[in-house]
Amino acid sequence: MTRAVLVSSSAPPAVTEVDLPDPAEGEVLVDVTASSVNYKDGLALARNPGVARVDPLVPGIDVVGTVSALGPGVHDVAIGDRVTCNGAGLGETRHGGWAVRTVVPADALVVLPDGVGDVFAAAVGTAGFTAQLSVLALERTVAPDDGPVLVTGASGGVGSVAVALLAARGYTVTASTGRTTNADALRRLGAAEVVDRAEFAELGKPLQRARWAGAVDSVGGATLANVLAATRWGGAVTACGLAQDAGLPTTVMPFILRAVSLLGINSVDAPHALRQRAWDRIATDLDPALLAEVTRTVSLSEAIEVGAEVVAGRVHGRTVVDVATA
Repeated sequence: MTRAVLVSSSAPPAVTEVDLPDPAEGEVLVDVTASSVNYKDGLALARNPGVARVDPLVPGIDVVGTVSALGPGVHDVAIGDRVTCNGAGLGETRHGGWAVRTVVPADALVVLPDGVGDVFAAAVGTAGFTAQLSVLALERTVAPDDGPVLVTGASGGVGSVAVALLAARGYTVTASTGRTTNADALRRLGAAEVVDRAEFAELGKPLQRARWAGAVDSVGGATLANVLAATRWGGAVTACGLAQDAGLPTTVMPFILRAVSLLGINSVDAPHALRQRAWDRIATDLDPALLAEVTRTVSLSEAIEVGAEVVAGRVHGRTVVDVATA
């Protein structure tokens, strides 16, 4: 048994005792030190069928902790390793990280680089991991000298970390947010300019004035369509979210007239080598002090309340879950 937040179709989400199986082949048991609250976790709390695919379910798409037991066939990690796991079905198709202990697939684990603390790793979480994957993809096409890059949803988890990561690599970053009260915090993260998301919210012309060398988008919908339409020749836009809409009301114009690339980012199924590369870059490029400025810590029971706030777009930055506190 382990203490965890449990979501089910028969009762409201609550902190309770949950049965914990022994790790099967290819799995490990992790003593969890911290998790985080993400958009998907908020959807799981609401029993969204696109996320919560088993019933009952422990939310938490992020796990940070120490390996305490190995299932058969596990050789790449050892008992006592400090690890993180992002995505990989956690909090969707299997119990996640909002628990004192949990069982995770070994092939999705990354041994934390030296100097990366547990709270920092949880604050990074899937959101920061996704942001780093976006930066890795973007920099294959767009260099810092090519011009300004845009980050949409910049007050959210992915966006705020993306701003800091891009600035650390020398990019000139414009941050788009609906919460202009966060402008000073975004500038401290590295944004050179902060703009209101309203200018991207309504669908514009299929080809617009070229403004961006590239972009990191976590919003989707008309926002992503407008960003594509305003990207310069040979630029690239990464897409990793749908906070506004899952639809993409665009045309082929940006692709065939400006050679713009649209790069999809999937953090859930990223292969191990890419996971390790991303975390190695996070360890060198992301200033823990900057991330701490936009991070708060909550208990397991408080995480239930924060989940709905994240989905409603009312949470700035990152929220760490201290699983030792009910």
